[in-house]
This record gives sequence, C-alpha cells and structure tokens, in this order.
Amino acid sequence: MRIFTAFVIVAAVSLGTPAFVQAQGARSQPEAQKPPAQSSTVIRSIQVVDVKDLKPAVRSKVDEVVANTSEEDLQSLRKSIDATPEAASALKAKGLSSSQVVAINIADGVLTLFAKTA
Repeated sequence: MRIFTAFVIVAAVSLGTPAFVQAQGARSQPEAQKPPAQSSTVIRSIQVVDVKDLKPAVRSKVDEVVANTSEEDLQSLRKSIDATPEAASALKAKGLSSSQVVAINIADGVLTLFAKTA
C-alpha cells in the first residue's frame, strides 16, 4: 500500500453530502475554503484499514499524523464521516464506528479510513 506523506485529516469528499475540508499541511482556512473546483475530490471507493495491520513504517507515519492532530480536528473528521452514508456504511460493515477513525487518506479516488481497534 502506498501512503503519501500528506495524509488527509479532513478532505474534500464529493459524495453528495457536506465535504470534509482541510488537509494536513494546508495553507490557511480561507485557502482551504475555496470553491469546489479547488477542493473537490471524487471518491470511487472506500477502504477501511486497521492501523495495527499496517507495516511498521506506514504505521509510524499514521501515528505521527495522529500525534499532530488536535482533538477538535478528529471530532470534525468523525462528524463528517457520520454525515457521509457511504463512509459510515463502510465502517459499519467492518464492525467499526467513526469514533475509531484516527486518520484518512485520499489517493487515486480511494478514500482510506484508518481505524484503531485496540
């Protein structure tokens, strides 16, 4: 699995629901709130990955992102996931909830939800 260093903490998702909007390392809030042409991302599929199943190098990147994420940002991310039926359904299918999601990544139309189960 290829993980980009710019993990998306809150990402623009066009699933017909309110979008998640800020990426780690993004410039400023006003920049992140530009019109959809700038921030729109089409999601073709969603995968759920348990952090404990990642290779150590990738797991350490996720852990680093989580360590630099405020509780407020995590809560905002989780609310956005709950407001996106496709994302909430993907978690439910794995027996998980948004409260277990610690980070997300969007690449090549795939939304990856990283969850901690233990």
